[in-house]
Amino acid sequence: MSHRPIILGIVGDSAAGKTTLTRGIAQVLGENDVTIICTDDYHRYDRKQRAELGISALHPDCNYLDIIQQHLSLLRTGQPILKPIYNHSSGTFDPPEYIKPKRFVIVEGLLGYATRGMRDSYDVKVYLAPPEDLRHTWKVNRDTRKRGYTREQVIKQIQQRESDSEAFIRPQRQWADVVVSFYPPSDNLTQDELLLAVRLVLRPTIPHPDFSSIIGDGEHAGGAVRLGLDRDMGKPVDVMEIDAHATAEQVRDLERSLCQEVPYLGQFCSLEGNPGIGKLIGTTGETLQSYPLAITQLLITYHMLKAANVSANVA
Repeated sequence: MSHRPIILGIVGDSAAGKTTLTRGIAQVLGENDVTIICTDDYHRYDRKQRAELGISALHPDCNYLDIIQQHLSLLRTGQPILKPIYNHSSGTFDPPEYIKPKRFVIVEGLLGYATRGMRDSYDVKVYLAPPEDLRHTWKVNRDTRKRGYTREQVIKQIQQRESDSEAFIRPQRQWADVVVSFYPPSDNLTQDELLLAVRLVLRPTIPHPDFSSIIGDGEHAGGAVRLGLDRDMGKPVDVMEIDAHATAEQVRDLERSLCQEVPYLGQFCSLEGNPGIGKLIGTTGETLQSYPLAITQLLITYHMLKAANVSANVA
């Protein structure tokens, strides 16, 4: 494959689903071949200091962007880094970790596309943009269950961070090759809702599969899969949408298209019975199958593998 690591960026606001998507892609690529980096570890201040200074973790001045950029450059050339570790439970910093990049590197976090040097380090760039009410629900659930906050504290934090989200996080959408928006199938979203539809904005910054040969007249499989033209942040894009309750039969052609062009993916197509692709664990422990998630995982992995092949051929 490649003589240097292939780097994927996954950027989005707090609780946008970055870690969930990262884990799924790492499973498809092979966890032994993947290094995962979180740019949130590069905070300049701990939680107590941020409160004293009145600055949020979303603000560029609260993060060592220059060190992130330097470390991305080192990782891209296969060199190791000494990465800081921010402990989200305690709000303080743990000892740094020596990391040597593997074949693939996934970099996820809040400000991964904040500088030109950082953006130039990625082979594939993804931005997560769920509806804000859904993201708020995810953040409340995560921070109360895993980070020791009360519901009231999380809601107050969301409100306090809104200006920084608008100024520094959301504008990074413009740099993504793929914008992923999971959304509820109706307005009646519950906290336990996991089966979501997906809207994939496919920018012409990288070559995407030719889905038009599969999805004729803009729709496929009774309208469960749709492809069309749109504009995103003022620029023309292709947009593919997959309904929340799409079935295996309805996404079969999409999976075949991805898996046949990159044969390695064949073993991970959900139709082949892979235990991990497109799977979600419900609040009561049940396993749910999400084909919108499966296609998203396969598409991003497809781009990673294509980038690896291109890099190997250039080398």
